[in-house]
Amino acid sequence: MTALRVLVVDDEPVIALCVQAFLEDDGMEVTTVSSGEEALARVGAGDCFDVCIMDVRLPGIDGATTVARLAALCPALRFAMHTGSAEYELPDELTALGEIPLLNKPLRDMTPLAATVRRLAGGG
Repeated sequence: MTALRVLVVDDEPVIALCVQAFLEDDGMEVTTVSSGEEALARVGAGDCFDVCIMDVRLPGIDGATTVARLAALCPALRFAMHTGSAEYELPDELTALGEIPLLNKPLRDMTPLAATVRRLAGGG
């Protein structure tokens, strides 16, 4: 069975590394980048991922814009948004893409994160 490939986009290194370590311990292959531009460059260069966990607030291109652009580049890619804002709501252009769960930072229990990634990827 092929490991799920996950792209984590977060400009906070500690959060990105914690998410990466947890998902890797759960058997997933995880790549982290710190900006929307880096995510677009990786996918645009042909890197393939099953699920992308996207921070909402990023330097440069924000998370919502990055998700919309990544979805255009790779329609099979599924997304979860990661935010520290309890008030954040998905913009209309993202709700049109289908289910995009909102995960609130900090994640005190990461077990639901792994389950969300697997569900988005169609693995349970």
